[in-house]
Amino acid sequence: MNIPAPNSFSKTKKSFLHSVVTNLTFWVLISIIAGVLLGHFSPENGVKMEFLGKKFIQLISIFIGPIIFLTIVLGISGMGNLKKVGRIGVKALAYFEVVSTVALAIGVAVAYFFKPGKIDKSRLAIGDASQFTKGAAEHFSWLQFFLSNFTLQVLLAAIVCGIALNFYQKREQTILVLERISNVVFTGLKYVMYLAPIGAFGGMAYTIGKFGLATLIPLGKLMLCVYLTMALFVFLVLGSILKYYKISIFSILKYIKEELLLVLGTSSSEAALPSIMVKLEKMGCSKSVVGLVIPTGYSFNLDGTSIYLSMSVLFIAQLYDVHLSFFEILSVIGILMITSKGAAGVTGSGFIVLASTLTALHKIPVEGLAFLLGVDKFMSEARAITNLIGNTVATIIISKTERDFTELNLNPYLEE
Repeated sequence: MNIPAPNSFSKTKKSFLHSVVTNLTFWVLISIIAGVLLGHFSPENGVKMEFLGKKFIQLISIFIGPIIFLTIVLGISGMGNLKKVGRIGVKALAYFEVVSTVALAIGVAVAYFFKPGKIDKSRLAIGDASQFTKGAAEHFSWLQFFLSNFTLQVLLAAIVCGIALNFYQKREQTILVLERISNVVFTGLKYVMYLAPIGAFGGMAYTIGKFGLATLIPLGKLMLCVYLTMALFVFLVLGSILKYYKISIFSILKYIKEELLLVLGTSSSEAALPSIMVKLEKMGCSKSVVGLVIPTGYSFNLDGTSIYLSMSVLFIAQLYDVHLSFFEILSVIGILMITSKGAAGVTGSGFIVLASTLTALHKIPVEGLAFLLGVDKFMSEARAITNLIGNTVATIIISKTERDFTELNLNPYLEE
């Protein structure tokens, strides 16, 4: 029997320790656990950590505009086929609508059969929902949606510039300059991502310290239904879509685990937007598809939000013993197909969408939103994570249908 030399064990140990110390996922996970402990055992200090999460998201937000702009402009100018731009856009929007509708339907179905709203109302904490219900009578405005959505504004500007660059005489020189700028921006992002554990710690400590784990008990049934439904959607619906293209959902989740933990800690899918674009390109998706699908998906492909909204409507109806007919349930799905598109880019917009939907139905009390305020923060992580996974899968699928997908590369690290 060959016995390894003692120094080989030492090398293996050093290699393992080095991988742990340099692995961002490990430190983000440790930070989340530390944040939960601080928020639970010292709520007042946990709440004070809010600025860490906010500052990190603000820092990441600086990169969102430049990365979207540069990726799309370089992607479109590098395609040389403007028809392809339109084709990708139409495919993406069609995919978003179909999958989001499936998400809405699954949310309604689970809430209808498990009835999370059939609980004692007297045990629930009542929040102040007036800031959301005041604007409930207002009609959904696409103009307002566009004006309040920075991602969409950058997306449109980048598409126009990318198309114009194809007709510019000094196209090659301009592309070289933009590529150099892009390298600088992505290098800056790489170093900012080292601060992710601090942001995750601050976000989680604030959430637990502010709202407390005890908040979950009265609405535990709703929480369980929401998380269960989102898991079913990810593994059954998105998993089946990927399986058709011979890709495992588990391998994708493992590949983007750093982004998932970052979203879990900060409760914001925007915190992972720049790095997920980098990873999808490294995975094998083309720059043009990543640039067009991810920013658009962040506004129109909110699978997790769709599930939450549809379940919340039925939860409030059940809470007030309001019976909804089959036609009225279909109406809920139809209304949310339109209003849910406004649930992006604005804090508290989910509640405004819910208020608008309940007002349109003329049957369910809008005041029921007050019962959701305390627990909403704990469900925002599930929404954001599902939204991120949904947009990751959408990008892979669109890239596959365009036959613009190179060999699958699932290197789990941001840096090569």
